[in-house]
Amino acid sequence: MYGCVMTGGNEAPDATATAAEIARLAGVTRAAVSNWRRRRSDFPAPVGGTSASPLFSLAEVRQWLDGQRDGREVSGEVRLWQALRGAYGEQMAGALAALGEYLRGDAEALADQAAREAVDGLVADRTPTEVMDALVARLLESTARAALDGASTLRLARAVLEFAGETSGTVFDPACGIGSLLVAVGGGAVQSRLGQDTQADAARVAQVRAALATGKAVSVQVVAGDSLRADAFPDLRADLVVCEPPTAVVDWGREQLLVDPRWEAGVPSRGESELAWLQHCYHHTGPGGRAVVVLPASVAHRRSGRRIRAELVRRGCVTAVVALPPGLAASHSLPLHLWLLSRPSTPGRAAGTVRMVDLSANSPDGPWEPQPHQEAAVQLIDLLDNEVDLTPSRYVREPEPDYAVEYAKLREDLDTRLSRLRALLPELPPRGPADALDDGVPVAVSDLLAAGLVNLEGDELTSASDQLDPDYVRGFASSAANVRRSTSSSGTFRADLQAARLPRIEVERQRRYGDAFRSLGAFERELAELASMGDRAARLARDGLTGGALDPPATRDGGNSEHQSTTIEGDAAVGREDRTL
Repeated sequence: MYGCVMTGGNEAPDATATAAEIARLAGVTRAAVSNWRRRRSDFPAPVGGTSASPLFSLAEVRQWLDGQRDGREVSGEVRLWQALRGAYGEQMAGALAALGEYLRGDAEALADQAAREAVDGLVADRTPTEVMDALVARLLESTARAALDGASTLRLARAVLEFAGETSGTVFDPACGIGSLLVAVGGGAVQSRLGQDTQADAARVAQVRAALATGKAVSVQVVAGDSLRADAFPDLRADLVVCEPPTAVVDWGREQLLVDPRWEAGVPSRGESELAWLQHCYHHTGPGGRAVVVLPASVAHRRSGRRIRAELVRRGCVTAVVALPPGLAASHSLPLHLWLLSRPSTPGRAAGTVRMVDLSANSPDGPWEPQPHQEAAVQLIDLLDNEVDLTPSRYVREPEPDYAVEYAKLREDLDTRLSRLRALLPELPPRGPADALDDGVPVAVSDLLAAGLVNLEGDELTSASDQLDPDYVRGFASSAANVRRSTSSSGTFRADLQAARLPRIEVERQRRYGDAFRSLGAFERELAELASMGDRAARLARDGLTGGALDPPATRDGGNSEHQSTTIEGDAAVGREDRTL
């Protein structure tokens, strides 16, 4: 019956569905169905079953779901996502694996008819790789990612890419998950990409992603299995190893692996699974090769790992440790470090320093190139103390600011920016009936791409013709209506610019809209810069006051206007409330 529920429309009049089947039909979670039952009085009443497992009329459910669309269209990408959720439920890694195999030419891989129709419609406008990447991005933003232990975020992949560099040889990821790091790094000259993961569906996704992204010229092999206990590539020595291993795993196989040759720096304790993975990666790094491993920040200073850290430093294996900004991990909120390791081409030629980089104050979107005050080269002897603490912030020091000068300059800059901020916000009069947007059929960005009128590079949409104002194109492509079209009923959103619709209006009106969108963009950038400067000013003032470099004003109002005195009085009242909490 289930296949009929999901793909049919010809079911018997008395066909019923459980809450789980409704969730799959709608492409949402079971919790969403429970919320509908509680909060929506018009949701169909049960027609059978029990109170714990009620049954609903399938025809009534379909009619109710159709009514929730409010006549709005959704993008082809959302239709594909919904079809996959309907067919696979929470097993979205398996869904993406089947999708990838279908995109590679296996017509039997994707059994669901609705999903096949949706993907066939998408590949008419975009490449199979683009379709796969779009669904992977949507998966990483959805609740279904909770079932994936090794799904590196796209932000983290960009950070690893920045520090990994390129290679013309072999790339290896022993805990590859769905292949985010394996596919991202190495550059276009890589000859082979190899991976392993404990989750079979994740390994299948990584296999098809790497194969779609690289084509037949690159050898791709991803296998399912536990890399520590059952290494699928025991003799491999790769040119580049990347890995975001699982964290805090106690039962990683220590007792069975006590005499394993991979422990060049010593046998890790049961609580140091991350150091087991680190040495596993180094073991598979060939002469002249390098490894980039994502580890929790605590690995750099935990006492239980001191002996192994010391040996790795002493041997010259560690070339750099990079403290990353928060918010890059998919499955936890722990701060992350990148450990960069290298195996010299010639024994005894290891570097005598470790590069310490602290990017923890940066945005999770970068930049990844450190400023001079964010890095330091530390001699090995200075690391080999009683703690062997490899935390970058211990060695990287931001220079002490001149509080008085910087604070005065920030106040002056804030005054200047505040005075021009309002001028950037355009005056927008109400639109009259004669100026209404065209009521005809809007044009799809995919059609403009096919005609060569616009270009799309990643998420950057630009005009390639004087028939289209570039800011008009970008402004309408990101409109609320297009956002709704790219949002699934389960709440997943990914900017699907190819599916965006633009109104058909003459070039002169396009330019007027473009001017308004440009002004709004400048206003938003100025506002963001103002917020950043405000944070910096407040931080500088607090540090200066508490550090003795700055003094509070001599009077309550600092000798300024009555307006400022009133403001300070109001703020002081708030401050007094805060102190009583």
